[in-house]
Amino acid sequence: MLKEAIKKLKPYIPEQTIEEIKREQGLTKLVRLSANENAWGTSPKVAQAILDWGVQDANRYPDSELTGLRNAIAQGLKVKPETLVFGDGLDEIIQLLSRTLLSPADEVVLTQPTFSEYALHAEIEGAKLVNVPVDTDGLTDLKEMLAAITPATAMVWLCNPNNPTGTYVTHQAIATFMDQVPKSVTVVVDEAYIDFVTDEKQASVVDLLQKFDNLVVLRTFSKAYGLANFRVGYAVVAPQLAKILQTVRLPYNLSTFAEIAAEAAYADQSFVADVVDAVAKERHKWLSFLQKLKVQYYPSQANFIFFKITDAAKLSQELLQNGYLVRTGLGPDWLRITVGQPTDNQVVQNLIRAFIEQ
Repeated sequence: MLKEAIKKLKPYIPEQTIEEIKREQGLTKLVRLSANENAWGTSPKVAQAILDWGVQDANRYPDSELTGLRNAIAQGLKVKPETLVFGDGLDEIIQLLSRTLLSPADEVVLTQPTFSEYALHAEIEGAKLVNVPVDTDGLTDLKEMLAAITPATAMVWLCNPNNPTGTYVTHQAIATFMDQVPKSVTVVVDEAYIDFVTDEKQASVVDLLQKFDNLVVLRTFSKAYGLANFRVGYAVVAPQLAKILQTVRLPYNLSTFAEIAAEAAYADQSFVADVVDAVAKERHKWLSFLQKLKVQYYPSQANFIFFKITDAAKLSQELLQNGYLVRTGLGPDWLRITVGQPTDNQVVQNLIRAFIEQ
């Protein structure tokens, strides 16, 4: 029998391929600024590492424990290797946490708007969603989220910086929040975009795991490291929860190719630093541009901008006809645009200015 909870689900709709969209729209060029991908690509050390490995042992199963990558990240984050749980992108980690920790009638507290897969997997498990709107500045409202917690609450999701708003909650604010959250409630902080934060040096809350066993921190290689195609995500969790998640997860969920790519990318922190610096400079230009045009936007600390504009659907179509794809459907007249290369950003800004002034 099909689960009742699944009958009413709205699926997550993944991006079409660039070639598919080009064929549909009759385009010869398309720059995808809709998926928050790394416009600066991937460290060249990744390609070299894969070439060096070739396809040796391709007939063998991969290392289920990802020992090399596990040890590198543990050293980098100053955590114990056994606190890391790896997944086929953060999609699998979100699914794994929901499957393991949620039961029918449990409540899950979410920011609204936020990444839709949190709600999707909560609903699959039959949990009840409790949505807490962002405040007037687009910030995750921790005070209201705390007020939304009841004895039935099993999980709280914090995307930080939040997708799609791009807004960031400080390390201290989350630490204060955790002090007030009941120990029975698991707080998951999704730090997919944390590398792009420049407002605060100590942005990640991984260090808070030493104090809070009910905290889970998620990280990914899809964004700043430019490995979206390799699907490598991981959770940093308390050791006792890690053991349970390791029991539930698929044993060979990441290939050796993925591990080699991630390990090489992680070793090249200078590449990541250059990407973060380039994104920050272009992000500042974007926010200044929107401010000058008096367009409503939220102050982003991620590699994308979320803004509201009249006739957003018409603007997005006009941008598409000019070879630029942006993200729609995240709110009435709201668009999310990935921070791209300087030349592409300038072209898109010129198109937006012309659209507004016409």
